[in-house]
Amino acid sequence: DLVDWEKPLLWQVGYLGEKYDEWVHQPVDRPIRLFHSDFLESLSKTAWYVVFIVWAPVVLYLSWVSYTSLAQGNTRLFSSFTTEYSIPVHKYYFPFIFLLGMFLWSLLEYLIHRFVFHMKPPASNYYLITLHFLLHGQHHKSPFDSSRLVFPPVPASLVIGFFYGVLQLLLPKVLGLSVFVGGLCGYVVYDMMHYYLHYGSPKKGTYLYGLKAYHVKHHFEYQKSGFGISTRFWDHPFRTLIPEETFEKED
Repeated sequence: DLVDWEKPLLWQVGYLGEKYDEWVHQPVDRPIRLFHSDFLESLSKTAWYVVFIVWAPVVLYLSWVSYTSLAQGNTRLFSSFTTEYSIPVHKYYFPFIFLLGMFLWSLLEYLIHRFVFHMKPPASNYYLITLHFLLHGQHHKSPFDSSRLVFPPVPASLVIGFFYGVLQLLLPKVLGLSVFVGGLCGYVVYDMMHYYLHYGSPKKGTYLYGLKAYHVKHHFEYQKSGFGISTRFWDHPFRTLIPEETFEKED
């Protein structure tokens, strides 16, 4: 064993160096403790339904705020550049803006999973290895740990707050909020789906059955491809699709 399983792993993995990448992709069926502190450890775990309980009411409330704000008729696109040719954004556009937010989330989901969660930290960099293990490596090492299959609300709120701030800077206030709430809904769907792909039993031949098989392949055979979780759409243009023939052979 390269680590002491009786002690928190987070501060050990950085010493694995060049052995880390191979070690982290050899899954085990056992719980992982990350931190010495019981408080920090509790913040790194959560049950799947907590994500829904926390964020679903936020999605509903912000959707109502966005729609009623658009209904006032004060939101215009490009008004910061030109008043004469600015485009009014009516309340009837809200469903389409919401769906745009969900679509943008699906792209963000892919990019984060591929370029952040699956970065290959330099063997000589203790801190990047530690960060990688905290963000995603621990999930690949112990993919059956049900307490770490969804993003805990406390650290999630920091990331969500960051993206909210970015959208408020880039877009008119209500328009940015409308895109944000669609993206937040996409995130909730993604987290719920990720849990289901690990522990659910979808019927063979269904969309979710295909996604589950796809995600299992990602974990155990194709860690450098198959980065889509709630959809395989972005794996096509980015050429990271898991070969279809590997599924046909198994069938």
